[in-house]
This record gives sequence, C-alpha cells and structure tokens, in this order.
Amino acid sequence: MSPKVSRPASPRLLPLLAAAQHVGGQAVMEGVMMRRGDRLAIAVRRPDGSIVVEERPWFVLVRGEWAKKPGLRGFPVLVETMVNGIGALNYSAQQALEGEGEEELSPLALAGTVALAFGMALALFVVLPHLVTLGVQALGLSGGVESLAFHAWDGVFKLAVFVLYILGISLVPDIKRVFQYHGAEHKTIWTFENGLALTCENARQASRLHPRCGTTFLLFVLALSIVLYAVLVPWLLQFWSPDGSVLKQLYIIGLKLVLMIPVSCLAYELIRLSGRCQNVALCRWMAVPGMMMQRLTTYEPDDAQIEVAIAALRGAVGEKDA
Repeated sequence: MSPKVSRPASPRLLPLLAAAQHVGGQAVMEGVMMRRGDRLAIAVRRPDGSIVVEERPWFVLVRGEWAKKPGLRGFPVLVETMVNGIGALNYSAQQALEGEGEEELSPLALAGTVALAFGMALALFVVLPHLVTLGVQALGLSGGVESLAFHAWDGVFKLAVFVLYILGISLVPDIKRVFQYHGAEHKTIWTFENGLALTCENARQASRLHPRCGTTFLLFVLALSIVLYAVLVPWLLQFWSPDGSVLKQLYIIGLKLVLMIPVSCLAYELIRLSGRCQNVALCRWMAVPGMMMQRLTTYEPDDAQIEVAIAALRGAVGEKDA
C-alpha cells in the first residue's frame, strides 16, 4: 500500500522554465525544504508514512531595493537562508518525531540559534585556521601576516577544516538519510528546471549534483576569502596596525570577520553565474570543485524520498489541484 499524503496534489506539474525564477532547497530531517521566490514549502515523511507539507512565506531580512542589487544581495540572502533553514529543520524534527518533546522555536530562540550557527562557522573557518597558521609561523615555516606564505597556509588549513568537517559528519548514521534527501532535492530541482513532469521516474534519471548547491557556495566563499585576505589584510595593515602582538592578531581576526560580508556577496554572484551559464566552459569549470564535494554531501535517494522532495517543490511553486 502506498503511503497517504496529508495534502492532495495532482500527478502533473505544468512545466515552468527555470529562467523565470530559480528554485532552491535544503534537506531537513526526513524531508526537504523548497523555496521559490517569496514562498517556501517543507515536506516531511512522518512515522506513519504520510507526507505533511507546510507552506510559509520566505523570511526576508531587508526589504529595501538596494538589498536585491547584484554585489550587495549575497550577505542578506545568506542570513535569510540560515534563518529559514533553521526554522525548517526545527519544523521537520517536530513532524518526524510526531511532536515528541519538540516545539517550534520562538523568534528569540531562532535568532539565538542563527547567531550561534554563525559564530561556530566563523570560529571553525576563520579563527581556527588563523590560530593554526600562527603556530606554523612560530615554527619558522611561514612569514608574518603581511606575507603571502601566511595566507597560503591559512587557506590550506581552512580547506582542510572544511573537508574534515564534511567527512566527519558523513560518518554519523542519521546524516546519511539527510544526504539522501539532499540528493532527492537536487534531482527534483533538475527535473523541474528541465521542464519535465515531476514524477519519481523522471527525477530518478536526473543527477544528484547541482551547481547552485550550498556546498558549492561554501567552497566559493572559502576560495574567495583566501584570495581577498591575502590582498586586503596586508593592505589594510598599512593604514593602521596595533603595537602589541596579541592585539594585532585580534585586530586581524576582526578584519577577517568583517571581510566575510563582501566575500559572501561575491561568492553569491559567482554561484549564480556558474549555475546560469553551464553551457559556457568557464562556468562549468568553476562549478567542478563544488560538484566534487557534493559527492560527499549527497547520496542516491529512494523513490519514497524523491516523493517527499516532489511534494515540497509542488508546495513551493503553488501548484493548483487539477
């Protein structure tokens, strides 16, 4: 017997060209969150086999037109994605566990969770590599922060932390199912963007890798930060540099944290360009490192997981019942 779906959905979706408006998504606990424009939908497989779909407006951080302009929109989009993503994860946990001790986060708790997530990411990928590189400098294997060697070592450690983090979480048994839903998300988006009917059969044939994936975005952020830190940090130190060594290092770490804002903005434009121009060789090559990393963050899903991703995408695009 096929599992029931908690909201009716027609078996067909009218093909909508991807050029009209991108869709994006995120794997959650036993489900998928999909977003298109100012609308998102979270589909979760409940323990009884049914699929529940929650449709919500997309949280917008800044409503001014300036925040939508190329070169400026990247950081607001990053924050919005984290807020909506954490909210979707919380909702999916509540549904997947049938409410066993799980409650929706209050706005204050959600803000605290986002701040904690940002803090942990910055500590792992900015502060930790810098401190380890200082250790390399102390061993005489690198020059000071004004040298290219220092930032090269910093970049190596930054990438190593990222890869080790991905490898580490992939060893957690429950994460494998999340990575399968990640694959289902990509397959469903490819099916939609190719104008095909949203069916398990069509989605099964699609690739589980996608150039606009968050994994690719993170790699763009890391790569750009390595280049920009090597250029901008020594340049900014020419204008002012604290006298004490400890204060100087704290100042440089602070500079790196602030520079993550323009880095994320540039990375966002690059990933959009890479995803939009896959018929151009340069864009395809830009996406290669991220696509390779996605082999670690996506697994082949089964039809039941694809069915959940399809339900989420139908909710996000606002499909009307036939």
